[in-house]
Amino acid sequence: MEAFVLGCGGMMPLPYRHLTSVLLRRDGDLFLFDCGEGTQVSLKRLNLKWKKIDAIFISHTHADHVTGLPGIMMLNSQVERTEPLYIYGPPKVAEYVESSRKVLDMYINYPVIVKEITAPCVVHEGDGFYIRAFPLQHTKTCVGYTLEELDRPGEFNPDKALSLGVQRGPLWGKLQKGESVVSESGAVVNPSDVMGEKRSGRKFSFVTDTMYLPSIANEVRGSNLLICEGMFDDSCADQAKEKKHMTSRQAATIARDSESLRMAMIHYSPRYTDKELPLLLEQAREVYPKAELTKDRMIFDIPYVD
Repeated sequence: MEAFVLGCGGMMPLPYRHLTSVLLRRDGDLFLFDCGEGTQVSLKRLNLKWKKIDAIFISHTHADHVTGLPGIMMLNSQVERTEPLYIYGPPKVAEYVESSRKVLDMYINYPVIVKEITAPCVVHEGDGFYIRAFPLQHTKTCVGYTLEELDRPGEFNPDKALSLGVQRGPLWGKLQKGESVVSESGAVVNPSDVMGEKRSGRKFSFVTDTMYLPSIANEVRGSNLLICEGMFDDSCADQAKEKKHMTSRQAATIARDSESLRMAMIHYSPRYTDKELPLLLEQAREVYPKAELTKDRMIFDIPYVD
């Protein structure tokens, strides 16, 4: 699993910083979280195929998080897409998609399925994983997302299987799929006899445009990678509270309290040049020493942790 930061800026695009958007690749699935202006540029530069995007998850309908969406929708009509494109988000997302299609007279030759989120819930599921939305608190309805994999089977012990009279072949596959088998001696061999303990899957979390809420840590608990807004430094704490955003220190507090393995900040205020961003990092690391800064087209590998 990999996360590609397509844009890390907030409010307005800058010559060196596109607006917030993150692409998550899991096996053959591609999921886009927010779709700010400039998303298409980073997709192209990273050689990522928008045709393969299965679903788009919008945090809220402020312009800096959705202005790239019409372009992505129109481009998909140029690459002979036949698979549905799912778009998830809070209320107003469906209206935004429909009005964009109408006003821009979009030619769409594939199914677009828009689902609005009205309560914390699982919004998307696939083979071995699910994506869940949970409430944030911003100046308009906003949600965060987690992709969480189901537990993986434990490791298969071939020596143990042989010692129990189960020879290499189809029976091994059945045991690894959770089925009991009969050995050469007629004894029943259960999966628990030859399989180790279940191993946890991976968890990716995406949190942006919210004031600090202690509840966020519970939602993203145990994330292998948490992408979290860290928009302001401490000197702007009052402004962050008024505009319902977070400081980098608050982002770090969520990472620490959630016991996330890795946290990278995103959605920086345009007041900070790239040379000034280390200030945000310094303050975050006072709380969570492993804090990182995202930058456009940065790639995060998300490996299994056994």
